[in-house]
Amino acid sequence: MPGPDAREDLALLVEAARGAGRIAARYFRDDPETWNKPDGAGPVTEADIAVDDMLRERLMDARPGYGWLSEETPDGPARLSARRVFVVDPIDGTQAFIEGSSAFSHSLAVVEDGAVIAAVVYLPIRGKLYAAALGAGATLNDVAIRTSAARHLHEAEVLATKHTLGPAHWPQGVPPVTRAYRPSLAYRMALVGEGRFDAMITFRQTWEWDIAAGALIIAEAGGLATDAMGQPLRFNAATPKVAGVLAAAPDLHAALMGARGPGDAPTA
Repeated sequence: MPGPDAREDLALLVEAARGAGRIAARYFRDDPETWNKPDGAGPVTEADIAVDDMLRERLMDARPGYGWLSEETPDGPARLSARRVFVVDPIDGTQAFIEGSSAFSHSLAVVEDGAVIAAVVYLPIRGKLYAAALGAGATLNDVAIRTSAARHLHEAEVLATKHTLGPAHWPQGVPPVTRAYRPSLAYRMALVGEGRFDAMITFRQTWEWDIAAGALIIAEAGGLATDAMGQPLRFNAATPKVAGVLAAAPDLHAALMGARGPGDAPTA
């Protein structure tokens, strides 16, 4: 029998994301226990773990044949043989969460044969729920969204770190864009899908759980999300990282790729 369609999986993700938001809200600005992961992998809080536990139980109970990939769950090979896989960041923007910023998000996606088919990015404190299903468009709080109409570099407002827009990454010259920043990669991508910003760029090696949901939201909003070299994004790799991300409406994406010129994507 065929499995659930993308819209059924999306409905499941929306319900789970709202549950994640309720858990995160209990810890928000309440001095959650915090520690650092090994090997400089960044901070984690008891809220990250509580959200991860709930999501894994709820989603895997509903779809026991799916694989599981999460920032806060030890990885293993079982997901590689699953046709569909949940790709989850329980709290994207943990440092922002620790600092009491409402700009953190829950990022949930379903990947089928390497492509995202359902996605949610939810900012519970801000009451913003971005959602997309393959072939069904993208929404913010149930209202359809589209990427911006910006086509030229000089008119583009781009979400990126200062380092990303530094001269080391642009041998032909730093493009004449306006830079902005948000701490959550998933939120950055959702904002591009919404058309609030024209593009987002990172040249760092990027974990799949940070970008899987955002990639579908951008695509279903009419945009294009690729790796930093312009290659298509594929998910559920054995090593779940991609070589950076560049996301924008198609014409602006081409302009940004042209501004980079030939060469390998930096890794820092």
